[in-house]
Amino acid sequence: MSRGLGRAALLVGAMAWPFAAPAMAQTADEQAFELGEIVVTARARDGALLGGAEIGAEEMREFNAQTVDAAVALAAGANSSSVGGGQGARRNERVIYVRGFDRYQTTLSIDGVRVFLPADNRIDFGRFLTADLASVQISKGYVSVLDGPGGLGGAVNLVTRNPIEPFEWEATAAASFDGDGGYNGRTISGRIGARQPLFYGQLSGAWSQRDHWSLSDDFTATPVEDGGARISSDSEDYRYNLRFGFTPNASDEYVISYMRQSGEKNAPYNTDIPINHANQRYWTWPYWDLDSLYFLSTTRLAEGVTLRSRFYLNSFENLLRSFDDPAQTTQSLPRAFDSYYDDTAYGGNVRLDARLGENDMLRGSFTYRRDEHKERNAPGFAAGNLRYDEPWQTTEEDTYSLAVENTHGFGDKLDWIVGASYDWTELNRAEEVSSAVVSGAVVLTPFDYPLLDMDAFNWQTALAYALSDDARVYASVSSRTRFPTLFERFSSRFGMVIPNPGIGPERATNYEVGFDSQISERLRIEGALFYSDIDDALVSVNVDFGAPIGVQAQVRNVASARYYGGETSLTWDVSPDITLGGNYTYIERDYDAPTTPAIQPEGVPTQQIFAYAEWRINDAISFTPSVEVASDRWTSTASTPLSYYETGEYVLFNAALRWRVNDAADLLFSARNLSDENYQLADGLPEEGRSFYLSLRLRN
Repeated sequence: MSRGLGRAALLVGAMAWPFAAPAMAQTADEQAFELGEIVVTARARDGALLGGAEIGAEEMREFNAQTVDAAVALAAGANSSSVGGGQGARRNERVIYVRGFDRYQTTLSIDGVRVFLPADNRIDFGRFLTADLASVQISKGYVSVLDGPGGLGGAVNLVTRNPIEPFEWEATAAASFDGDGGYNGRTISGRIGARQPLFYGQLSGAWSQRDHWSLSDDFTATPVEDGGARISSDSEDYRYNLRFGFTPNASDEYVISYMRQSGEKNAPYNTDIPINHANQRYWTWPYWDLDSLYFLSTTRLAEGVTLRSRFYLNSFENLLRSFDDPAQTTQSLPRAFDSYYDDTAYGGNVRLDARLGENDMLRGSFTYRRDEHKERNAPGFAAGNLRYDEPWQTTEEDTYSLAVENTHGFGDKLDWIVGASYDWTELNRAEEVSSAVVSGAVVLTPFDYPLLDMDAFNWQTALAYALSDDARVYASVSSRTRFPTLFERFSSRFGMVIPNPGIGPERATNYEVGFDSQISERLRIEGALFYSDIDDALVSVNVDFGAPIGVQAQVRNVASARYYGGETSLTWDVSPDITLGGNYTYIERDYDAPTTPAIQPEGVPTQQIFAYAEWRINDAISFTPSVEVASDRWTSTASTPLSYYETGEYVLFNAALRWRVNDAADLLFSARNLSDENYQLADGLPEEGRSFYLSLRLRN
């Protein structure tokens, strides 16, 4: 697409902001697992979200959001991207941004149980399937302190489904196709469950296998990528969840769940780097496995007093294999290795809710988490032409949080929410191994990093005023911190970075004013203005350590940043048969950091539009075209020295046709990127061209 056309489309969207910047209807799923929901953002007394969003199962299916990154991108103020650039480190990962905050600064939970990868927390949101979810909860700016540490600028919670009938089942089979109609993948999901007066049980799961995906026909072939099917774009993922719940009375519930998630993938090559260049990566992940056993409960202790708890045991196993050659057969050069992760995390959250009066609710929580990370390289990095196997190295850390939140109502119209928390960490172990060549042999020397603890105080407050039964305005301020990961403190990143065990937390203070109004029976509009100040931000800077090390990169708390902008969304039932909707987001991000070259905020477009129209042709058939428009976003090159450039604007036209055969069956046919736009979100990593998707769902 031409740059002029892109700018024109964005200009039209900006002019139409208050009127045609549509978004999804936030319909609740009655099968949502209520115990799995969290206080993800500020809520008024009636439970209304103040500035948050919720994407339901039907929206995710209608707009072909098969993974969590795609689902999050349906909300105003959020977008997805891919990881690339950065000296050629291509991890084939999908990431999210919430009002400019990245995956380090945005937490992820499943049924309220935190998903935290102890080493680096580099969560690949493309590995999490949506087929068996009831909803995706998103907080933006204001993340409740009751949810535990982290959440600098956002939080995402995946809510699974729960049975509501004495016996119920559902099965979905789907196939995906290239722009020329060639078959390229499949997804199968299902659920079977039963609910009785005192208990319920359910088994659910989803499996997805992608043989490949194809580039746009407008992609210009390079020596690395010839177009058509994207080289090394295959992947496979599955998840299943087994749950049993006990409901002894109308108020109490006790649930135990086991979830297993597994995946494997390849990493497509950077199309701008020669195939045998040192910055090209030949990486594959034979396994990426996450297990979670968790117990959730709610107990009514007395009138107006409720105790809620979450306890969990998580494990994460991961293998990254790096090869010398595109065929992925040899490991003899310094850049080749096998990197093993074997991680365990356990802990819980206990919350007490007490109604102090008709207009006053006090909540307090305590959160504890222990993270144990084990890693080794076998074979490890080369020393000359020598290879060696590292011993296992262990890092162990405890994280705590004490939080309190009060919601007070002044009359029938004004609510005031105040929250505060104290978070702290205790680093118990941080092992590392150094290598040296002595008399022609590799000598390994174990050592320990300094054990430094951290702490932080967080606070937040929000006001919500009801203009009427159907309209509300609100304002909030939230000051939260994020502790650096083990990766940021201790990783040498293949010898490119000097570890810095002494770095501390970064802090963001988020300001927001917004409104939510059901203007009429047919028209709903929401909007917000936001501003975030980030202090002590963690960035990589070049530092001269002197001979013999010389100039090296190191992560330090030396940056500050400002994110600001606005968003709006609208849903309009034009007639009984037609609904228009969508959203518009404008965001600026400014960094101040002593880096060379000057750091640019990657991954987030300045302007973004999502719009759709649903035409219910009759009781059985509906047609939903949609469009996605995004302006330029910054990316970093995979070359040396590092540099930044903007990726370009794009417009994607999509469509979905649904046929409701009967109460037990429906068929969905969808198309994405109908104009076969050739675009990229990160350096050297073009996105998928035109594609099609066919899905059949059966249920009792």
